[in-house]
Amino acid sequence: MNKVKIDPLVFWSSLIVIIVATLGLVIFQSSAEPVLNTMLTGITYNLDWAFQFLTFGLFLLLMYLVFGKYGKVKLGDEAPEFSTFSWGAMLFCAGMGTSIMFWSMMEPMYYFMGPPFGIEPNSSEAAEWAVAYGMFHWGISAWALYALPTVTIAYSFFVKKNHSLKISSACRGALGKHADGFIGKAIDILVIWSLVGGLGTSLGLGVPMVSAVIGEIFGVPQSMMLSIIIIIVWVIIYSASAYMGLYKGIRKLSDWNVYLALGLAIFVLLVGPTLFILSNFSNSFGLMLQNFAFMSFSTDPINQGGFPQTWTVFYWAWFAATAPFIGLFVARISRGRTIRELITHILIWGSVGSWIYFGIFGGYTLNLQLSGALDVIGIMGERGDPAAIVEILKTLPLSFIVLPFFALLGFIFLATSLDSATYILASITTKELTAGQEPARWNRMLWGMVLAALAISLLLIGGLRVIQTSSVIVSVPVIILYVLLSVSLLRWLKQDYPEAETSTEKGELE
Repeated sequence: MNKVKIDPLVFWSSLIVIIVATLGLVIFQSSAEPVLNTMLTGITYNLDWAFQFLTFGLFLLLMYLVFGKYGKVKLGDEAPEFSTFSWGAMLFCAGMGTSIMFWSMMEPMYYFMGPPFGIEPNSSEAAEWAVAYGMFHWGISAWALYALPTVTIAYSFFVKKNHSLKISSACRGALGKHADGFIGKAIDILVIWSLVGGLGTSLGLGVPMVSAVIGEIFGVPQSMMLSIIIIIVWVIIYSASAYMGLYKGIRKLSDWNVYLALGLAIFVLLVGPTLFILSNFSNSFGLMLQNFAFMSFSTDPINQGGFPQTWTVFYWAWFAATAPFIGLFVARISRGRTIRELITHILIWGSVGSWIYFGIFGGYTLNLQLSGALDVIGIMGERGDPAAIVEILKTLPLSFIVLPFFALLGFIFLATSLDSATYILASITTKELTAGQEPARWNRMLWGMVLAALAISLLLIGGLRVIQTSSVIVSVPVIILYVLLSVSLLRWLKQDYPEAETSTEKGELE
């Protein structure tokens, strides 16, 4: 097997862009933050319709691919590399990270305090929508945004044999020779920046949450040193995983991650108010299904309450910004799957995992608030969300075991996201990769060190939020990227499997 080589232009330009852009945002943070926030508000309020039509349109396109003649098209001639469980575990962990742990408890509380549709805050009607909207935001629509780039990249890599794990290569069906020129390089740099922003988001949520839990376990106050120690431990975990590679490291870490996450969810379901959680899950799921179309397109133009823009459109923009990175990773691990199999598994694994977490942890938190067992909203207002999560966990039986277990799960959840990120950064900066090859080990380790150094620097200066905001702003050109990926995939499929041929003439497309 030939030795993999880096692409010097992409490698150095990516490294320079990340460092210069991050330093620029941090150094000029005081002036950059209000400008970025204004831009973010402008995007979510002026392009709400665009993100909503994009998300729903992608879902319809994916359904066409699943149930149409192209569903049986196989992504590569070889058998799948991973078991269905390991494959599903990796795609879920790469897509969710610590975000699902944080928001599954906190998001329903925000909806209870500030519900949609002009509902009275803190009312019983607001409580009914609290978990339902969380399940909507982290369900089918979110994973549809991840699925389309994944299918196109996988088709490019395994079927068209474009031996380059880059978004620009996946756009070759639409861009032609321009995919190798300036436009292609700009697309890859855009993807790398969105990846760094996604890292900022994960760290911004994960570090304070795990820091609060560890502080409670060991009785130490929150401090910058504690957060830095946590990041260093994370670096050790995901560097070891990245060093071992996709097969021995990332796969095993993702498997453990899913076992731990499922174990914790089952524990909370059994020791918590089981009947309430199950009943509320059923009710919330029904509300979401009944109102799916309205929730997908609601912009509240008359009352202008701002709920769809603040939450739904922000989420679609955030998921769209990070989707190219998720798509690159999931495509890489999906060799040998059919298009139908790839799409349905992304939508099902992702959505069901998110629904379980919101249904159980969101339902448990809501019950604490409604029953008066814990004033979650009061703690959020006085001491912040991470402190509220600690107090929620302390209400569980055997909390002295639950807290360390939760902290461990947080470590592994973020580690799986970070080692996926380093793997993709190394892949993007590699000139060519065949189906069985991995990026150079030193390349993976280097990006791990770069991300760790950036994380600690941003934490010290307080720049995580401004990086997160900038990554969401990147989602505007990503809308164009979605169009290019869609056109590229459909054009390739039409060329490779002409409409005039039936599936039998084509040998069942397999």
